[in-house]
Amino acid sequence: MTLTVDGTTVVAPGYRLEVHPVQPRAVLRDAEGTVWTELSLLASLDVVGVRDESYDVAPARIVAATADAVELVVEAASAVWERKAVHVRCADGAIEVWATAAGQSRADARLGEVTLLGGRAVLRSGAAGTFRSAIRFASLFSPAPTEPVHVVRPASAASSLGVVGDAEPGRLHGIFSPPPLCWALGSRPAEGATDLPDGPWWGLSVRAPVDELTMTAVRYDPLDGGFLLRLDYEGHTVAGADVRTPSVVLRPAATPWQALADYRDDLVERGLAPSAPPEPRPDWWTEPIFCGWGAQCARAAAGAGVPAADLARQDVYDELLGVLSAAGVSPGTVVIDDRWQAAYGTGEVDADHWPDLRGWIAAQHAAGRRVLLWWKAWDPAGLPADECVTDPAGHPVAVDVAAPAYRARLTRVVTALLGPDGLDADGFKVDFTQRAPSGESLRATDGPWGIAALHTLLATLTAAAKAAKPDALVVTHTPHPSFGDVTDMVRLNDVLERDTAGRPVPVVDQLRFRHAVTRAALPGHPIDTDQWPMPDRASWRAYVEAQASLGVPALYYVESIDNSGEALTADDLALVARTWAEHRS
Repeated sequence: MTLTVDGTTVVAPGYRLEVHPVQPRAVLRDAEGTVWTELSLLASLDVVGVRDESYDVAPARIVAATADAVELVVEAASAVWERKAVHVRCADGAIEVWATAAGQSRADARLGEVTLLGGRAVLRSGAAGTFRSAIRFASLFSPAPTEPVHVVRPASAASSLGVVGDAEPGRLHGIFSPPPLCWALGSRPAEGATDLPDGPWWGLSVRAPVDELTMTAVRYDPLDGGFLLRLDYEGHTVAGADVRTPSVVLRPAATPWQALADYRDDLVERGLAPSAPPEPRPDWWTEPIFCGWGAQCARAAAGAGVPAADLARQDVYDELLGVLSAAGVSPGTVVIDDRWQAAYGTGEVDADHWPDLRGWIAAQHAAGRRVLLWWKAWDPAGLPADECVTDPAGHPVAVDVAAPAYRARLTRVVTALLGPDGLDADGFKVDFTQRAPSGESLRATDGPWGIAALHTLLATLTAAAKAAKPDALVVTHTPHPSFGDVTDMVRLNDVLERDTAGRPVPVVDQLRFRHAVTRAALPGHPIDTDQWPMPDRASWRAYVEAQASLGVPALYYVESIDNSGEALTADDLALVARTWAEHRS
């Protein structure tokens, strides 16, 4: 690396950073001299009840310089903090930006929203308000599947990565929760919903220990040619005497997949993510899966007269497995989906639907199959309020993973479901991780929040599962590298529908994208290919053909397709049998 001071210019392998001599800005060029952004070297660290604004912003100064790295700092006065600074570290092939603050007068102050690569300020020039980094790139790759489907969106479109979402407008980005906290900035626009234009690209990622990821989401927030990142802590993280934000890392990459792989490698090298998946990894984990949810939905759509969840019954699953057996389709694992339990939070079996679940599981074991139980993360149904996150009126909205009583309960429940003296099931398909509690007004035990809270929840569940049954399988939709120690297998999750123009997006294209994200972020973990919902029989057949190339085949349909009403034929089930045989071989 070479360093010259003319203003302040750092020249490093892969990039050039030109820091303005007065203003809190820095132009980022690639090795060819192309400008990608003009970084704002401002940040705002709000605490609940007080918005942070910078003033008396000092010019950047070099605080450390070695043969390997150069660190600069931009100090500023603050409306909240006695001391505040934005730090920039330039190293071989990457730039790291973070903020520090100290001297908050209130001992109980809690972080609200934090912005990086921009923030509110009053500059000495008189310019005031919110400042952002410049958008000089064409597009943004997001690793989070969304509806509408647009893997690479215009740089002017917002993006959220986190653990909050559902099917409501503007919230259907929780399919992976959390996804890798890594975008890629592209030089060309995309031509379709799953198109990946040629490079070059720049990775834009968030680096921090998982227990410090106490925000519910990290959002790329663009406006009128500028962008900044918003980290929402929602008042559930005590600020303390000194605060250091997560780092934002910018790194050139040839493709988005390289950006994701570099991000994962960076976390592993710093001890912030496991280097390999948990052991042991029994052969049965990669056996083809039958999950009853799609067949339940299909029966409900065909006029069964009850909701799909009410069809998670012992007699129904016996019928479905009988149809598969007659067609020569033999799953190695059966997932009992929503809902086998009397209440989501308690794990007590609904005896009306499953009069002998322990005996049924024993029969599956005798037939050479394993059984996973669908588990709805966060749902507090049936739990006492003191084990729950509550709204201001005291109504439970989610389990409280910071509460020792809830973690102890979860451990007992898991032990009873998987242990030899209980149901003797073989693991869990964990769903709804995107239903993390969110809101400044919510009441909870002090402790982890947001992404960190989900990691705590899964760590508790997984530890109990392994203690009860060492080869238990925990399947989640959390392909963040730091979640590699609390999940055994990543499922690709629910299929979406249309692009930004309202056109259907092929199922196989959607799932290939998700497979590539997961493989880059957690390269050693097996993948549950999932299979619901399907728009029609032709799409279902195309995906059945592709599944073995994407991971562990999963079958959701037995009799018909729920969305189209088309019946499945003997030839369709023969296709499943053939592709499963190819997978096993």
